[in-house]
Amino acid sequence: MTDKTNMAREMALLLTLSTLWGASYTFIKIGVETIPPVTLIAARTLIAGALLTAVIHGRGLRLPRDRATWRRFLIQACLNSVVPFTLIAWAEQTTEAGLAAILNSTTPIFTFLLTGLVTRHEPVTGRKLFGVAAGLAGTCLIIGVEALNGLGHALWVQLAVVAATVCYAGAAIFGKSFKGLDPMMPAAGSLICGAALLLPVSLAVDRPWTLAPAAGSLLALLALSVFSTALAFVIYFRLVQTLGSVGTTAQAYLRVPIGVGIGIVFLGETLASTAWIGLGCVLAGVIAMTLPGRKSVREPLDPGRAGAQDYS
Repeated sequence: MTDKTNMAREMALLLTLSTLWGASYTFIKIGVETIPPVTLIAARTLIAGALLTAVIHGRGLRLPRDRATWRRFLIQACLNSVVPFTLIAWAEQTTEAGLAAILNSTTPIFTFLLTGLVTRHEPVTGRKLFGVAAGLAGTCLIIGVEALNGLGHALWVQLAVVAATVCYAGAAIFGKSFKGLDPMMPAAGSLICGAALLLPVSLAVDRPWTLAPAAGSLLALLALSVFSTALAFVIYFRLVQTLGSVGTTAQAYLRVPIGVGIGIVFLGETLASTAWIGLGCVLAGVIAMTLPGRKSVREPLDPGRAGAQDYS
């Protein structure tokens, strides 16, 4: 009963993370209309990092002070925010949202490949391979073949989104190294490092004091920072420890049906029959990548290890 309760909670968090990061594409699209990409992401990481630092202090905790941990925060920042955030923000100035979504939703594939061929820190099973394939197929069916019409017309922009996706895969794997830390610590630490790297570039390149961003872009930046970054990162680092790297990146697939659902509810859009089939494939893929193995179900739960249950 405890295992089922834990799994239900983790899946709810995965769905929440998918929603928060799925909404980020819209926030970024609105933000870059009047705020240059580097400055947008510098402000995003600064606001989110400052918010999480304040929450940590409010809880009576303190960020780690040793250099080794901060070096890991710096690496995580490059993989999970500085490089991919900036690449996606730059790409969304010209790339169609549907095409960007399908390219960025391939994170689980790269995570699976890096895990199986390089790090081998998690078991690579046939079930996870099925989940990766089913999720990708479902994503293609939901977005539709027409979303691929622009593929190759702006090759460098599209390669930038793919590069961001590979970074996310590396971040999911490297994030396992923070096991034992409160999820807020690597979230805040990596965002602070990201802001420290991006702010000088923003000041030198964009001269933000000369900008006149629209109110809509500023509101999008605030929502992007608070919800799609600060809150999302805390959930993300927790899930990396409980669902594993491959399982956590399943949220990349979930973003697509969530985005379609928002369009149906708020914009009156409709789905083709293939999209409903695709939704079923996505759900099957996510389940295959996140459910605990048989061994976890058969073995009695050790009360002393209840908090460290690994669903990978």
